[in-house]
Amino acid sequence: MSSPHHEDGVAPGHIRNRFPTLFEVLSRDTVAPLDLFSFYIYMRDQQRSVDYLDFWLDVSQHLQLCRLYVRRLHRSMIEATPDLEKNSKRSSYILDNAGEGPSNEKAEDMSDQRLSAFLRSDHGSRNHSPQNSHGSNQSRDLQRPSLNLLDTPGDSSSPGQNSSMDNTQPRREDLRASAEKILYTYLLPGSEREIIIPQTILHDVQEAIEGPRQRADPELFDNAKDYVFQAMERDAYPGFLQNKGLGNLVPQSMMVRLIVGLISFFTAMWASFILIFLDKSRATRCWVILPFTIAIYLIFTHQYMLDPIIAGLGYSEYTFFDFNKIREPFVKKTLRRRSVTVMVMFLVLTTAVCCLFIFVPGKRL
Repeated sequence: MSSPHHEDGVAPGHIRNRFPTLFEVLSRDTVAPLDLFSFYIYMRDQQRSVDYLDFWLDVSQHLQLCRLYVRRLHRSMIEATPDLEKNSKRSSYILDNAGEGPSNEKAEDMSDQRLSAFLRSDHGSRNHSPQNSHGSNQSRDLQRPSLNLLDTPGDSSSPGQNSSMDNTQPRREDLRASAEKILYTYLLPGSEREIIIPQTILHDVQEAIEGPRQRADPELFDNAKDYVFQAMERDAYPGFLQNKGLGNLVPQSMMVRLIVGLISFFTAMWASFILIFLDKSRATRCWVILPFTIAIYLIFTHQYMLDPIIAGLGYSEYTFFDFNKIREPFVKKTLRRRSVTVMVMFLVLTTAVCCLFIFVPGKRL
């Protein structure tokens, strides 16, 4: 059952008087414009490093696949041995406490270790899967469609993802196929979407997957996942907060505004000097208010990455001229406060420039 929401779309308990952390964004615990979908677009269009985010999401999905495998294994073992339900609760405990976050979170790190230890144990090594398994070719169906993780901010998984997993019964081979897919897609030199990680981490992951043990547990990706998380937190997330938390425009829109603003400004300057040197009346010179207002407003919106009017209406730009409602309360409050400041500066500067060119004495050449 879905949790209740306020009228602005924010779930109770999610009201925060600060910007969210990267972990909260990746956990889909935030809403627009600081949701996971916005961060994905930012990483793709502006940071040009969406492969790092996709790697993090794929590893998280691999953890979910492992949890599903252990859950189905546990159910199958209980059906085969009814007394097991009374005598052992180990795998259920693991499933209930396994987390998705970076392993430097102590509680979640411990849960990942328990799950990985179970998969490396005799129980996890058995090729014991629920009946009517579709075979190893099923691993293709278990690969993550990227939008599934982005569809529903704040939910642990999307409805489509739950439906897909409920209709599948992964085997041990599927876990290995998922781990190999991550290795061959992101980590190996020359791979399709190679990300740069330290060679020691790459060697450890490659040895764990391709070595004699042929591991597929999620713990083998911990170091790589932590490194990618820290890299995004250090290099990408501050820019994302500045772009979406302190502004509401995308770079393409800002560039268009700058170009139009500069053209309007030079047009206003040219018209002002023409009217002055033709000794036109002050009433006639008032027409320069229009191009000066457009020019200064557009230049200010470029400079501060913020359109005060659009922010006042409660909207932020996802992609070029694609506006969506701002639902994060702290962001809405911050943008409105900055909008007031920008509007005051804009009005003061526009008034000063217009008065200068309207009231200066004219002289016909």
